[in-house]
Amino acid sequence: MNVNEIIRKTNEELERLTGGIVSGGENPFPRGSRNADAAPLDRSPVFPAAARPASAPRIHGQGVNSAVPGKLEHSLLDPGISREKIIKECELAGEYGIACVVVSPYFVECAADILRRTGVAVCSVAGFPHGASSQTAKSAEIRDCIRRGAAEMDVALNILAIKSGETDAARRELQETMQIARGKCTIKAIYEQSLYTDDEKKIVLSLVRECACDFVKISNALSGKKAEEADVQFVRGIVGGKVGIKIDGGVKTLERALQIFQAGADRIGLSATIAVAKEALGRITLKDV
Repeated sequence: MNVNEIIRKTNEELERLTGGIVSGGENPFPRGSRNADAAPLDRSPVFPAAARPASAPRIHGQGVNSAVPGKLEHSLLDPGISREKIIKECELAGEYGIACVVVSPYFVECAADILRRTGVAVCSVAGFPHGASSQTAKSAEIRDCIRRGAAEMDVALNILAIKSGETDAARRELQETMQIARGKCTIKAIYEQSLYTDDEKKIVLSLVRECACDFVKISNALSGKKAEEADVQFVRGIVGGKVGIKIDGGVKTLERALQIFQAGADRIGLSATIAVAKEALGRITLKDV
């Protein structure tokens, strides 16, 4: 077999494996969906099954330290943040292989332009933090962020509907959100835990499971409460193993991040992201790769 035949055979195999993408077929990743160059969404846990609750998803392969950066979400939602700071932090996120950066809708395009081809996703927010905007407004915000490059969205649930006992209205809103995002964007339903009674917490989390959200985000934005293992375990007990769990609030060290992951979290949102990722990568040994 000569060189030309080898090249032809290789191209045919690549075309078969990629469904025609190599040969210039229609781009399956339109603007606003997950970038064709981005890594697949990773929800495998940091810890082996033996170290985690039986209901949690299992890991295949990677060591603890090498898996950490890809489970961190770099929060850049400070209302006083500048474009210069966004650019700098996005560049660092790309360098350290962070799961995603979380930016306000205003900075989605800026972040998407910097992170293109890095494998780091852009996440934005809708209805954040109070969840008090109308569903029409939230839906428009989600569509606009997807169009401009967001691959993930943290969406505030209708807190007012839940507090008013109007569960059907909250369900309809969440169903519409999932329909808008289907095939285009990962949805993390924001569960602002401090605002709910114990009964309301169960209602909210049952809705998240019922509507098949990609993630539930255990948020502490309005309480200042720190991320706790017990909160993760409570949520996991209701949403089951098919819904990912993100939690934020006061995680500043690798040791604390590992404790939260061990409790069952799949992602952690934090601002000390780069320091934690750097510490984790600095601890990688041969057994981690």
